[in-house]
Amino acid sequence: MIRIPADWRALLRPGDWLVIAAGLVLCVYSGIGFWTAGAPDGVIVRAGGKVFAEADLSRARRIEVPGPLGTTLVEIEPGRARVAADPGPRQYCVRQGWLDRAGAVAICAPNQVSLILTGRGADYDSLNY
Repeated sequence: MIRIPADWRALLRPGDWLVIAAGLVLCVYSGIGFWTAGAPDGVIVRAGGKVFAEADLSRARRIEVPGPLGTTLVEIEPGRARVAADPGPRQYCVRQGWLDRAGAVAICAPNQVSLILTGRGADYDSLNY
């Protein structure tokens, strides 16, 4: 069994403190750099595998996208977008809610409509269904 002295800080040397400080700085930098996606700057809406619309995320608007089951409603607000309504049976793409990270995707497979946010730091280069 290893005994740790009551005043363990007395055993640390200046180089040990430097290594601890560098480790903390590296952890904070990694957390900020790797776990935050880039802000989106645009949206690509596809219907039937082809680009239906491309828009920036600077102003609010609605896009009605026709599909084999009916019309899918895409809602855009500054910095985010979502599928507001879809005629598909399970509503998975509607339940995803607002997408606000570059590379985020909502796919309404039964109606063959997808929504992809573009920008720097996207999680994916491309996505197909």
